[in-house]
Amino acid sequence: APLWKALKKGDQFDLQLIHTGQHFDRNMSEVFFDQLGLPKPDAYLDVHTDNAPSQIAQIILALNAEFSKIRPDLVVVFGDVNSTLAASIAANKLGLPLAHVEAGLRSFDRSMPEEHNRIVTDMLADFLFTPSPDADENLLNEGVAKERIFRVGNIMADSLLAFRPEVEKLETPKQFGLKNQGYGLVTLHRPSNVDDGVVLTEILAALGEISAELPLLFPMHPRTRKKIEELGFDSNKGKAQIQFTEPLGYMDFLNLTMNARVVFTDSGGIQEETTLLQVACLTLRENTERPVTISQGTNRLVGSSRQGIVEGFHSVLNEEKSAVKPPELWDGKAGERIAIVLNKNMSE
Repeated sequence: APLWKALKKGDQFDLQLIHTGQHFDRNMSEVFFDQLGLPKPDAYLDVHTDNAPSQIAQIILALNAEFSKIRPDLVVVFGDVNSTLAASIAANKLGLPLAHVEAGLRSFDRSMPEEHNRIVTDMLADFLFTPSPDADENLLNEGVAKERIFRVGNIMADSLLAFRPEVEKLETPKQFGLKNQGYGLVTLHRPSNVDDGVVLTEILAALGEISAELPLLFPMHPRTRKKIEELGFDSNKGKAQIQFTEPLGYMDFLNLTMNARVVFTDSGGIQEETTLLQVACLTLRENTERPVTISQGTNRLVGSSRQGIVEGFHSVLNEEKSAVKPPELWDGKAGERIAIVLNKNMSE
């Protein structure tokens, strides 16, 4: 959304917005268009499948047809989801220039599907827009030419900072009977945490133990809900206080994040948002592609074991909150910097 708005300020580009349909839950897709002020997509590919190879293949085929029809001068992709990889391959096979926003991030964990998506996309991209110094270093170490790398800052911060005044007026915790700073917020969606029943059971056991001390609110990704239902998990067993809910819109979720005592997640974006909001974040993974959120933020890795998660939680409770300076260039102007680079280079 910030890049769309920045490019719209000029008249150099005729913008086309393509929605693959990868996230088919309304609160994970359409509601974001409404809340972030994006126009209705020019094309909706309607790709609905949870099977990753099939999903990527369908998106490549659909985008090949779309790109062949409109012949864009540039394709811009974001992040590390399957749509990012598929669009990069489709653009590359048609000889179309490619820009990757959030380039250079690495977890160095090849078991993560997102890591494959990031690496392949960066190798195909002509413009690599990075959020932090470690991303620049990763790309240079992989042999990417320096002139293709542009550090512009974190585009997620653009949206957060732009909407923060409006979001702060909301009282979303009250809708769930919760008090500010009196609850924890949970999100889970990574296959390594959700698809393995043993790992998911361990995480749920930790959350159940923690919720006896601090109520938890858990907006559930559709794949996560399906797996939890298969396990027959009882969120009210004993003294547990876990409140499950459907996925939430951007505004409500951001308000819940900024008012939480602690956030439990395996999401990269939420690691960044909590750093900007100075909210304690426990990442339920052994690694992260966003190390700046640990070195300069409020994030810490606790893994997926019951013991690690519970110990991390108690560490947060026993620590005083301290002010954290935002990482460099996380200032709400990343979209503008990207637009400047594209306007200059695409006109040459």
